[in-house]
Amino acid sequence: MNTFIVLVIVLFTLLSITLYLYNRDRQVHIWIMAYLNNCFSSKPAPSKEGPIHVMFSIMDHYEPYQDHYNRFSGPMEIVKYWQQHLPGILNKHADSNGRMPQYGFFYPAEAYDKDVVEEIAVMCRGGYGDMDVHLHHDDDTADNMEKVILNFIDTLYHDHGMLRKDENGKITFGFIHGDWALDNSAAGGHFCGINDELLLLKKLGCYADFTLPSAPSETQTSKINSIYYAKDDPNQPKSHNMGKDVSVNGEAWGDLMIIQGPLTLNWKNRKFGLFPRIENGELSAESRPSKQRALLWIQQHIHVTGSPNIVFIKLHAHGANERGLKMLLDDGGLDQLYSIMEEEYNDGKNYKLHYVTPYEIYKTIKALEGGFKGDPTEVYNNK
Repeated sequence: MNTFIVLVIVLFTLLSITLYLYNRDRQVHIWIMAYLNNCFSSKPAPSKEGPIHVMFSIMDHYEPYQDHYNRFSGPMEIVKYWQQHLPGILNKHADSNGRMPQYGFFYPAEAYDKDVVEEIAVMCRGGYGDMDVHLHHDDDTADNMEKVILNFIDTLYHDHGMLRKDENGKITFGFIHGDWALDNSAAGGHFCGINDELLLLKKLGCYADFTLPSAPSETQTSKINSIYYAKDDPNQPKSHNMGKDVSVNGEAWGDLMIIQGPLTLNWKNRKFGLFPRIENGELSAESRPSKQRALLWIQQHIHVTGSPNIVFIKLHAHGANERGLKMLLDDGGLDQLYSIMEEEYNDGKNYKLHYVTPYEIYKTIKALEGGFKGDPTEVYNNK
C-alpha cells in the first residue's frame, strides 16, 4: 500500500473520529461510513441525451393539535390559516409542465378530527396537494395499530375522498412514522413497540414509507440517500436499516419500499466555523431554504438504480405548528423554496422540474422499475 493511500485512510479515520466525538449526541456514527462512501464513490453519470428530471415533493408531518398556540385558538384555526394562504403561494409557481406545487399532508391517525381533516381535504381536492398517513404511538401492539390504521384509512377514503385503491381494490396509503421510530427503531422501544411493523404496514396497504431521513435521531438508518426495499425480521427492531435498492428492470423484494430524502453534511454551514451541520431536508425556522441547500439536495442524486436522469427530492416540514407555519407561510419560506427550484432546476435543457405528490413519486419509481423510459410526466399524469 503506497504512502498516499495510507495518508488518505488516516485522514478520513481522524475525520470520522472527530465527527463522531462532536456529534455523538447527533448519532452521526450511524451513517458516517455511508456518507464517506458516497463522497468517494463515482456516481452514475446522467445521459447526455436529455435533461435531468427533478421529482420534487414536500411531506409535512402535519400535526395541528400538538402545538401550544399563541396566535391561534386551536387546530381548526391553524388549518383555516393554511387554507387562506397556501393557494396564493402555490398559484404563483409552476413546474416544467405548468403544474403548481403539490403539498403532502401526512395527518396523524391518532388525532383524527372530522372537521379538521375535512378542511385539509378541501385543499387537496382543490388541487393543492394530497393526504397520507402519519402515526404517533408508544408501547403499542400490532392488533391495536391495525385497528387504528384500518379505521383511519377507511374514514379518509369514504368520508373525505382521500387516498385511493390499488389494483386489487384495497385502500392504499403512504406512511410517515411519528417520532421517526419506524419498526421500533428508537432506544428502549419507545414511540413504537412493534418489531414487525414493516410486515404490518404491508398487510394494511402501505405502498411506501417516507419517514427517512431521521438524523440526528438514533432512529436514522445506516443506509442513506436511497430508494430501496426492506425485509422485516419480526424478532428484531429497525429491519429497514439496510435493504435492496430499487432498480430498472428489477422486481419488488422484501416487505416495504423505503423512499428516503437527502442526508449529508453541509460543509458551508459550520458550527463555530469548523464543524459541518447536518443537512437532512428539513424545512423549519432554523433551516430555511437556500440555493446552497438546494444544490446539496440535487447532489445526493437519489434515484432508481439504472435511471440516473430522474432524481427524487423529498423534503419534510412541521408546518402546522406556529414556528413552522410562520417560516413557510408568513416569512416567505415556501415562496422562496419554489422560486429557487424554478430558477435553478427548470431551464428545460439541463433540468426539468416536476412538482409531484408522494403517491406520484411512488408511481414513477414503480414505472422505472418496470423498465419505463421517457419523460416521467407520462407516468404520473396517467391517472
